[in-house]
Amino acid sequence: MRGRLVVLRPVGADDIAPLNEVLATPEVARWWPAYDGPRVEREFLASDDDESIYVIEREGQPIGAIIANEEQEPEFRHASIDLFLDPAFHGQGLGTDAIRTVAASLIDDEGHHRLTIDPAADNDIAIRVYERVGFRPVGRLRRYQRMADGAWADGLLMEMLADELVR
Repeated sequence: MRGRLVVLRPVGADDIAPLNEVLATPEVARWWPAYDGPRVEREFLASDDDESIYVIEREGQPIGAIIANEEQEPEFRHASIDLFLDPAFHGQGLGTDAIRTVAASLIDDEGHHRLTIDPAADNDIAIRVYERVGFRPVGRLRRYQRMADGAWADGLLMEMLADELVR
């Protein structure tokens, strides 16, 4: 997939080391704790019909990843998105472009009417990015994620209906 600023492509074996480096940066590890080389390889190269993982690439360089999970049950069909981006590339609109590109594909190509994303409740920068694309907060997820220090942190459930995507 090609966005305005980034290219999104399936993860390959050559991407594991650079993605692991991004996950090890303090800014990313704060929100994505406990990722090491074996876990990245195991989870990001695994094939799953409900999950698609793409490298976020800028000028041929892997700078992060974006994950789309699709609920296949017809009664509940929707998709969720998650991502991380190298902090050296924050503030350039690249994460926004990656989210917008995946969201448009999930809506236009896969037929999803609703998308969700669930950042940490105190990840203000991510929340602002998600709101720019069209996501809106719908509820607080109490003690949702265990952080690196073992403490539980709240999450924020955000959703967007297909006609709310800011293209």
